[in-house]
Amino acid sequence: MWWHYLLVFAGAFLFDVVPFPFPPAFSIMVPLQIMFNLNTWLVIVIGVAGSIAGRYVLTLYIPLLANKIFKPKKNREVQFLGEKMKEKGWKSQLVILTYSLLPLPTTPLFLAGGMARIKPIQIIPAFFIGKFISDSVAVHLGQFASENIDDMLNAALSWKSIASLIISVLLICALLFIDWFALIEKKKFKLNFRIWK
Repeated sequence: MWWHYLLVFAGAFLFDVVPFPFPPAFSIMVPLQIMFNLNTWLVIVIGVAGSIAGRYVLTLYIPLLANKIFKPKKNREVQFLGEKMKEKGWKSQLVILTYSLLPLPTTPLFLAGGMARIKPIQIIPAFFIGKFISDSVAVHLGQFASENIDDMLNAALSWKSIASLIISVLLICALLFIDWFALIEKKKFKLNFRIWK
């Protein structure tokens, strides 16, 4: 039924619109695909569209949220970091693509992009390619996962999933607490924890 696919879109959107590390969108796409016996390719296309819509909305509202909770200096710093990323051209696209292929939450990537006021069009194409590939693999493995649900639940609490969460939190902390002006312009590593308004 069509509303099952609407659930896939809504689930992927909700998983990817939040500004903190959350499970990847395929973790809702796979159960819905199995539960309702949905067409795998439609689930992938609709789920990836939901993810992209969620990340797009995140990049739109995160600058407003950042202005309310972070000091102006921290916001200028992250914008400066975004300008440096833009200067890298295709190299930054390659980094985004590679990062999207890894089993890491992409929240830090979009938080940085949104806070730096990088236009979504400069992030989303490479993200789309990486997301489509990684979600295709994940959803196609859904049948295997459904047959091995106990192993899958154990994997959710494995050292890999915990390490992925820790890495994501560390990346967000690096974005927020490293003094990027000092690091990029003066080649000095400095931490600044006074970033909140």
